[in-house]
Amino acid sequence: MPWDRNQMAERAARELEDGMYVNLGIGIPTLVANYVGAKDITLQSENGMLGMGPFPFEGEEDPDLINAGKQTITELKRTAYFD
Repeated sequence: MPWDRNQMAERAARELEDGMYVNLGIGIPTLVANYVGAKDITLQSENGMLGMGPFPFEGEEDPDLINAGKQTITELKRTAYFD
C-alpha cells in the first residue's frame, strides 16, 4: 500500500534529532513541522522565518504567517525573522 503525504512527513520527522536546524522546502517537507512533537528542533522556512511552528488549528490562522508554499503556519516563542 503506498504512503500518503502525511505518512511520509511523519517518517521524515523521525529522522530529526534534538538540536538540529532544518530547512523545510515546498511540498511534503512543509508537513514535517506537524510531526516534530517535543523534539528541540529549529525549523527554517524559505520565507525568512527561523523557528517555524506547525500548521495552525482551524480558525487560528494568521494570514501574515506563511511558509514557502503559501500555507499558514505558526510561530514559536523563539521565532526570529530576517531578510
